[in-house]
Amino acid sequence: MIPEDLYYSEEHEWVRMDDDIATVGITDFAQDQLGDIVYVELPAVGDRVEAGATIGELESTKSVSDIFSPLSGEIVARNDALDSGPEVINSDPYGEGWLIKLRPSEDDPTGALLEAEAYAALASD
Repeated sequence: MIPEDLYYSEEHEWVRMDDDIATVGITDFAQDQLGDIVYVELPAVGDRVEAGATIGELESTKSVSDIFSPLSGEIVARNDALDSGPEVINSDPYGEGWLIKLRPSEDDPTGALLEAEAYAALASD
């Protein structure tokens, strides 16, 4: 399941642009590879992040994985519901399982990201 209206990073994060705010989460492929997610560590609102930098962690029953920011910018929201219910990432990675919202600092924030077709090719390798 790879929604056509999103952008993707090579590290398996997705980005949905709504005006000047980007919502970020992990892909269905990523959550499937991780297994049951039991803990999420996210950056704080107000933090400035750089594209490609580690911004948090996902802990599953299999492993601990870094979360990478697909964009540079300022965190404007974090999904606090994941503190008590991280498993929603497994059941709804493109909806209620979003991780952060940020205000990108790039003029063309999605320019370096993959579109759905290119991400599908990457995820199938």
